[in-house]
This record gives sequence, structure tokens and C-alpha cells, in this order.
Amino acid sequence: MTTALFESSISSLPLIARGKVRDIYAVDDERLLIVTSDRLSAFDVVLPDPIPGKGAVLTALALFWFDRLAHVIPNQLTGIAPEDVVTGAERDQVRGRALVVKRLQPLPIEAVVRGYVIGSGWKDYQQTGAICGVALPAGLRQAARLPAPIFTPATKAAVGDHDENVSFEVASARCAETIPNGAALAAQARDAAIRLYSEAAAYAAGRGIIIADTKFEFGIDGAGTLHLIDEALTPDSSRFWPADSYREGSSPPSFDKQYVRDYLETLDWNKKAPGPVLPQEVIAGTAAKYAEAYTRLTGRTID
Repeated sequence: MTTALFESSISSLPLIARGKVRDIYAVDDERLLIVTSDRLSAFDVVLPDPIPGKGAVLTALALFWFDRLAHVIPNQLTGIAPEDVVTGAERDQVRGRALVVKRLQPLPIEAVVRGYVIGSGWKDYQQTGAICGVALPAGLRQAARLPAPIFTPATKAAVGDHDENVSFEVASARCAETIPNGAALAAQARDAAIRLYSEAAAYAAGRGIIIADTKFEFGIDGAGTLHLIDEALTPDSSRFWPADSYREGSSPPSFDKQYVRDYLETLDWNKKAPGPVLPQEVIAGTAAKYAEAYTRLTGRTID
């Protein structure tokens, strides 16, 4: 099993922030270095055990989708190799797990698209008959496919806090409060997110994978042009199900961190930091799930 990177230590560049998974460094006024660690968060808590190889899988899969969906919307990529912006001694920390990206102003929302009723959406539907204010047909079962994908945004949370599902109207107002032309950008992000999800879901279906839901993030450049940023359609930001074992009425097995969530649900843990230590078999099983998702979707293997 490969050595895991829990936290990067790039001393040649200023550290801007550490997220749940990514460490962000300033390259210059126009570019950032984003290092994807092997940290794993569940229920918005960063767990103490990294998942070896996870950062490489997330980076490779995000690059795959950025390339495949570049015709839909511009993205954050610069084409600059991460090894070229750090010192020689730091290259092992960025090789295969980092991106040099444009500095963009992020929209203050998570752009979530759902094609199936599962997770927090299932709980919302059971209580209200809707998800994030989007009314749905009565009588849907758990994991049922929706008549059409729906946009169900969330507000961004700090590390350790929980994202909050909100209506599109609330998300639009949040954007309008913080970004020029924010309401129009929120509508543009909604339309782009649904198109990105729909095209990705159609492709994945041909590879035997159902994308039940996913989360996108968007940012704007100085001209106000919307870009796809952060990651795209990875096991961290999406719910992947094997099509051959999908059944309505129960939560299907998945190629994402639901594997870890299911284990954590068996513990007497209050879902607050610090997170519990993971058994070695859960760590290895999670790493295998991530790698299999990449291989199924791309037809390639991770080195």
C-alpha cells in the first residue's frame, strides 16, 4: 500500500488555507497550488486516518472530468505542472496529487445536483415531500430515480461545521449579497450544474455506474466569467452506485466514502471532532473503492 499524505508541507509557497481535504498555497497573484491530501472527512469531521492513494485518485478523476466537460463551461486549470512551482525537495508532495489553478472568486454556495432520492435528500423528502423546496411526486421510495435532475444548493460551511441545504431562492440571495451580478450567476451556475451532471451521468451509465448526486463549485474571474472550480465528479463530491446492484427501496452499495459512513454509523460516536480511528480493513477497503471508481469510469488504473 502506498504511503499516505495526511498534510502537505510546502515551505517555498505561502499557505493560504487547509480545507477538509485540500491544502491551498499562493503561487502568485493569479494562480494557486492546490494539493489534494489523503485526508478523509465524514459527517464534516476530518478523520485521523488518511486513505493511501486517495488524493491521487481524486486528482486524476477530476482532471478526467475537467477535460471531458470543458465544452460546457470554462474551468480552473492553467496547464502548469505542479512540480514547476515548488522546490525539488517538495516535488514528491505534489506529483500526481496537485493542480496549479487560476485564482478565482468562489460563489458562496455548493451547487448540488440530485438525480436520485437518497441521503439528506431522502430525509428531507420523507418529512416535507420536497428537497430544498423542490416539490417531488408522492410515493417515491428510497433511492428512486427522479423524473429529472434537480438543483438543491447548500451553503458552504467551515471545517467542522455542517453545510446547510437551502432553496434556490436563498442561494440566489446569498450570491447577490456577496458578488456583483450574483443572482444571475446563481442561475447560470444552476443551469451549468444540471448540464454537467446530466452529461456525466449519461457517460457513467455506459460504464456501469450510476451517479446518484454530485456537488460542484463555481467561481468567477475578473471579467465575471463563471468557471468550474475545486473538484468535479469524484468519490468525495459524488455518490457513485454500481448499476448492476442498484435496487429501489434501499441504499445501494457505493464507490465513495459512504463505505466509511456506513462503518461510522455502527459506532457510538456523536459525529463531532475528534473522529474515531479507522480499522485497517476499513482503510484498505475505502482505498480500493476509490481506485475501482476511477478504473470503472476511465478504463485506466492509478499508478
